[in-house]
Amino acid sequence: MRRDVGAVLAGLGTLLIVMAVVLPTYIVGQVVKFPLSEYETATLTGTGMSYFSATKVATVTGVDVRATYTIKGDPAAGSSSTAVWNEFSYVYDTTNKQPVQMMTRRFAFDRKSAELVNCCGANVNGNSHIKQSGVVGYVFPMNTQPKTYQVFDTTLNKPVPFTYAGTATVGGIKTYKFVENVPPTKIGFSPLSSTQPEYYQIHLTYWVDPDTGALLNVNEDQKVFLRDPATGAQTTVLFGGDLQATPASVAQIVKLDSDGRNKLSLLSTILPIVIGIIGAAALIAGILLARKTREEIAVGNTTPESAADAAGTPAAPPAPWERGGASAEMTPGLEKEPEKKSAE
Repeated sequence: MRRDVGAVLAGLGTLLIVMAVVLPTYIVGQVVKFPLSEYETATLTGTGMSYFSATKVATVTGVDVRATYTIKGDPAAGSSSTAVWNEFSYVYDTTNKQPVQMMTRRFAFDRKSAELVNCCGANVNGNSHIKQSGVVGYVFPMNTQPKTYQVFDTTLNKPVPFTYAGTATVGGIKTYKFVENVPPTKIGFSPLSSTQPEYYQIHLTYWVDPDTGALLNVNEDQKVFLRDPATGAQTTVLFGGDLQATPASVAQIVKLDSDGRNKLSLLSTILPIVIGIIGAAALIAGILLARKTREEIAVGNTTPESAADAAGTPAAPPAPWERGGASAEMTPGLEKEPEKKSAE
């Protein structure tokens, strides 16, 4: 019975050890993915901003602006491999209490690599002909590497390089910095002028948690303006200024990311260690039980001589009748011949 228990414990221990090895390598890679039902809001603010006001038909300068970005997942449209999220951004002039601009976007992406996928009604401002490719931007791949990534830009409607620019700490979490630098680039013509082309430039900095791929902080310094084709001089600013994530918004995002990091740590580190320790203990106990049972069986089947040998004590000498050769005194049927007297 004890031998059977030992075998069961040894088998269970081996299984647990294998699980401890597989859990952080294969299982975590299959289970940990970007969520289908994401819901998150980030707020950026800027002072001394400029933009073209359609109501005033003029450029407004030196105002405070608030930009709100809302991400909401569409679980019904997603799958085990693809997530579908909707984005709504709204820029508001808090000085004059009037809207500045808004943008909508629907995008689908791989739940592990964060690479965009053209499906599921993806569009930018309702235009489904725009093919979105590259990394999402709102999330980077899990286990982000310190390298350049191609991230989709919704103004240029194409992926652009986000260059690795070192590390920084955000809310106690070590992050990788990525920077997008777009020099003044022609993007078409504004409805304001059919002769003056519209240009776009931006210096955008992202702080990304490399473990989860979450975007924790943003600094967005951009300008959209018209340029005189004859002189190359800037004529009208359509939008310009430096937007930064508010401390409250960063704290909220860091809290959400910390929850995700804790779950990831539980699956990739804590559980494997605990399972490995339990498995090793069960394996050792099983081996000891099985070995002890075999020793007891062996002792039970030994002869007195082998037991004595095992104990290290000399065995009793064999009885005379057990010795080799015949003895005249002790052999039945043999009599000792009388001694002959010597002749006198």
